[in-house]
Parts: sequence; C-alpha cells; structure tokens
Amino acid sequence: MGLDLFRGMVIGFLPLFATSIPLVYVTVLIVNMAASMSEPASMASMTKLIPPKKRKQFNSIHSFVTSGAFLVGPAVAGILFFIGSPILAIYINGFALIIAGLITWLLPDLEKGKIVSEQENANTIGVLRKDWQAVLTFSLTNRYIFAIYFLFSSVMMVLASAVDSLEAAFAKQVLFLSDSEYGFLVTIAGTGIIIGASINTLIVQKLKTSLLIGGGAVFVTIGYIVYAFSTNFLIAGIGFFILAFFISFANTGFLTFYQHHVPSEIMGRIGSFYNLLEAILIIVATGFMGVATLFLSIRLTVSLGVFLMFVLSVVLLGASVLPSRRRFFQSPIADQ
Repeated sequence: MGLDLFRGMVIGFLPLFATSIPLVYVTVLIVNMAASMSEPASMASMTKLIPPKKRKQFNSIHSFVTSGAFLVGPAVAGILFFIGSPILAIYINGFALIIAGLITWLLPDLEKGKIVSEQENANTIGVLRKDWQAVLTFSLTNRYIFAIYFLFSSVMMVLASAVDSLEAAFAKQVLFLSDSEYGFLVTIAGTGIIIGASINTLIVQKLKTSLLIGGGAVFVTIGYIVYAFSTNFLIAGIGFFILAFFISFANTGFLTFYQHHVPSEIMGRIGSFYNLLEAILIIVATGFMGVATLFLSIRLTVSLGVFLMFVLSVVLLGASVLPSRRRFFQSPIADQ
C-alpha cells in the first residue's frame, strides 16, 4: 500500500519538474525503484491470499487484466490528451496509484502480529547478508526450480528485451515502415495480447502448467522468428500477433509454477534478488545487441538474438515436460 501511495505522490510532482530533463529522469528512476520494490511484495501477498487450486485461474485473469492495460492505457491517455493536456494525464495516473494503494489497504493484514526486532531492523548489512544466504541456499537446494526460472527469464525477459530494443530500428530501417504503419504494428501486438489472454482465461484449467510454460515460450519465439525474417508489413504483423497471443499462456504457467514452488515466507527475497540478476542480464544483453549492430546488419543481429531465444525455449520445453520432473507440475510443494 505504502509504495503505491508513494509512487502516486511522486508522479504528482512530475509536472513541476517538466522544465528540467535531469529532474524528470530522476523522478522516473525513483518511481521505477518503488515499482521494483512493490512487485516482489505483491507477488508474495497474492500467493498467500489465493488458494493453490485457484492460482492458475487467478493468474490467467491477472494476465488478462494487465494485458488489457496495454491497449486501454494508451487509449485513455489519448482521450485525456484530447480533452485536457499531458499534465492532466500525469495527475490522473498519480491519483489512480493512490486509489490503488487505498484499495490494497482493505486486504487482510498478512503480517499482523509479526514483530521485527530493532537490532535486526538497524543492522541493514546483516539483513542483506542473511537474505543472500537464504536465496543462495534455496537456489542450490532447488536447482530444477532455479533452472526453469533462469531459462524462462532468459527467453521471455532478457533476450526479448534485448531484441525489442532494436524493434523500432528494424521496422524503420529494414522493413521501411512509416510511423503510422509501425504504430499499427504495435496495435496488432496489443490486440494479440488481449485475444490470447481472453482465450487463456477460458481454457487455462484444461492445460498443463508444463505446457503453458514451455509451449508458450516456444510459440512466443516462433512469433519473433516470423518477425525477424519478415520482408513486409503483413508478415511482420503476423509475427507480432503470434508472439503477443502466446505471452499470456507462458506467463500464466510460469507464475503458477513460481507460486507453487517458492515458499511465500521467502518469496519477496527470492523475487528481489532474481529480479536484480535479471536486470543486470538485460542491461548486458541489450548493450551487446547494440554493439553488435556496429559490426553486423540489424537484421542479422536480430536474427541471431531470436535464434538464441528459440534454442533456449526448446530447452525450456524439454525440461518442463520431462517425465522425471512431472511431480513439480502436479503439487504445490511450497504449500505442503
């Protein structure tokens, strides 16, 4: 709750810094830092609040709602620009976060009765060291869970972010798309996300978690492959639709797997440190892709990145459907 309120108030101050680009960047950095802190905590709270048998269905609905924001958000912003100004949109965005924080306050208090000693609270370095040890111990003890997390993150976050960093350049300099065509391409992706998330919500209970993770990731990379080897707007649009359509399936499977096998007591710490590692890898991969374009063509660079995505997604699919690992997709170990 507190982080949402904080982000809402910080965003509310953003128009005051509109004349200073450095201050705008600092403000955005602070907002994103708060979001990074909020995400692991909210994941742990959702895991505790949602019964294990209902998590897959909940995750599919959650994916549908967040996916819908991909189109609804820009559409609402456009309406606000039309009837008001960008500053009005910023204020409403901040106000919405404050409302979200107040709604979160109505949820059950999961930490009620939990006391943190002053000594533990004051010794920040000691707490961080203890957290690192807990994360390392969990990762070494549960190597298969870490492997699935690493493979999924590498495909869906690290390499996808690196390839996406060249998306605009690829569309403009390789496919020679106009600004309007590129904008419509993004709209196709948003439509694919919403349609895929809608269908996923209806059939998710009939699909195995292992297939959602592995199969979803493979089909997402197939969409990237179609896009990487496209020669015109139509083929690129098909690729965008395919990859966007299956994102919800992959994310639903991964979230369900993660919630089932990471104890909620340490989920916040696990998520925070894994996200830190993921962020570092995204920076490295994105930088590598940028440097590669200095020596290779944009199409070849994107194709190599997509090829690596496909290889890792196939490995992820194979690791997910191994008969010897079937038990990991049948019972929520973290809740036993």
